[in-house]
Parts: sequence; structure tokens; C-alpha cells
Amino acid sequence: MAKPEDPGMVVTRTPLRVSFAGGGTDLEEFYSREPGAVFSTAITRYVYVSVKRHGPVFDEKVRVTYSTSEMVASVDAVQNDIARECLKFLGIEPPIYISTIGDLPDSSGLGGSSSFTVGLLNALHAYQGERVTAGQLAEEASHVEIDMLGQPIGKQDQYAAAFGGLNLFTFKPDGGVSVEPQRLANGAVGGLFDHLMMFWTGHQRRTEAVLGEQKANTANKFDSLVKMRDQAHELQGKTCNGHIDTAALGAILDQGWKLKRELASSISNQQIDDWYECATNAGARGGKILGAGGGGFLLFVVDPEHQDAVRDALGTLTEVPVWYEVHGSRVLFPAGH
Repeated sequence: MAKPEDPGMVVTRTPLRVSFAGGGTDLEEFYSREPGAVFSTAITRYVYVSVKRHGPVFDEKVRVTYSTSEMVASVDAVQNDIARECLKFLGIEPPIYISTIGDLPDSSGLGGSSSFTVGLLNALHAYQGERVTAGQLAEEASHVEIDMLGQPIGKQDQYAAAFGGLNLFTFKPDGGVSVEPQRLANGAVGGLFDHLMMFWTGHQRRTEAVLGEQKANTANKFDSLVKMRDQAHELQGKTCNGHIDTAALGAILDQGWKLKRELASSISNQQIDDWYECATNAGARGGKILGAGGGGFLLFVVDPEHQDAVRDALGTLTEVPVWYEVHGSRVLFPAGH
């Protein structure tokens, strides 16, 4: 009797991202009127996803393990929205076992949900013996999250997770997205990241609550969003010679943060404002709350000689070092896929 073919286990690694400018202009409410733009980078913090055929001796047909563990009889019974819809979208039949783990907490402003979606889709395609492009992964992840699940989010996170690197993403009125990788001279990326400091506020927040209000306010805040979009192009202009002016980056982040705070009432609060003031008083050139706002991570641009002072000023917060990731979502196992 022939041994049945088993695709084995597939493991993917998908980066999180740091967005510098343009967030909010990747929402359809904005880019359907005129192009949006986001300037962002992937970082060396990841979401890992593994997929394998579930063993025949288990009672359940589907197991999904994340912060909890689900053991259910069918795909429709899966409570994890993203896992369920990805399985349905690609027509994956049980038995199936999905497991995921992240380097950092979810709901922290680093695009973790979209990194999970991109990484899971990448793993499921590989599980079926399929190779897919970064562009296909980004569009499929956007379709799952925005169209199938109705989340009030944009497309920047899916593209950052799929492509990796430092990019200017342009979101066109017809729904298309252009990706412009930023080519930096040797050492320029290191110089950029040597000036970045990221601190965990200890507060997780649901993106949907913040972005839902921001999405509803898009028409009233359109002029502010245009300025934020233009800042993304301004940052791209600062890299055209292969280098990044960190002083200019800090100033743009500071201006962008002031604009972003106007978009929704839940983006900032008194505690976040106090931390921001402490950091800038200690020497930070500028910064922002990453992601939708309301918690998560604070990012600052700080010259190396002032970094100890900023650490002392934010002594109650945990600093999380980050570095540049050139790659987007990758299949780690089986090797060479």
C-alpha cells in the first residue's frame, strides 16, 4: 500500500513594522479621493506561524493555538476570525493544526494582526505546495481583513509585512498600491536605527475602536491627512541621496504626531502626552505613538548622546531595541521552499 503524501509542517516568519509618516491615508475613505502614502520600515521583531496536518487520532478536526487553544470540529467553528477566514478563503480542508507566536504583544501598534494574516496565508499556500509573490500575499491579506472581516483598517500593514524593507507605499484611488523600496548607502540604515528608541507603554488597545472613530472623521480631518500624506513624500525626499537626515526625521515625526492627535479622541491621553513631553525635554527630536494610538509603543528619534537621558526620563517604561529587516514574510521550513 502506498504511503499517503503528507505536506509536513510549514513555518513562516513575518516581520512587524514601524510606520514613520502617512498613517491614515491608507484608508479607502482617503485614497478613494486622492492618493495616500505611507513611509515605513519592517523591523527585526516577528510573528511566527506553523501549519501542519492534524493527526488522525485527535478528537478535534481543527486545532488553532495562539494566546488560547481552540479544538473544534470544523473550520466554521473557529473563533479566531483571521484563522477562520484564511482557511475558508483558500479552501483548506481539515484536519489542520495552526500555531502562532509573536515576539511582542498583539494590539501594540506594530501591525501584528496583519503580520499574522500575511504569515498564515504564506504558510497555507506553502502547505498546498504553492509559491506566491509578496504582492499577492499583501492583497489577499487586505481582502481577508478589510473585505471579509469588515475591519476599519487600511492596507499599509499588509504590504509592510509582505514586502519587508524600508518603503514608500502609495495607495491609489482605484485600490492599487505601488511599492518604492528606498535604497540607502552602506551604513545609512544602521545610522537611522542607531537614532531610534522604542518604549512599551504597557497598554494594549484594540485597533478597531481607534480606527473606527478616525475613519468616521476622515472627511472632517481631510486637510490634516493630506499634510500627513505629504510628510511621507517629504521623508522619501530625504533619502534620495542614499542617506536619512535624522534631525529632519525627528522634526517630521513631531509635526506628524501633532496632526495625528487631531484625528480621533482616543489616539492619545494625558499619560501618553506626559511621556512624550518627558522624552522631548530629555533630548528626543520627535516621536509618535505607533499604530492607531491609545497605547502600544512609543517611538522616538534621539541622538546617541541624549539616549541615556531619555531612558532615565522614561524610567518606568520598558525599552525594546529594534533593527532593520530587509525581508518580508518568509517560509523558514521546509528550507528552500
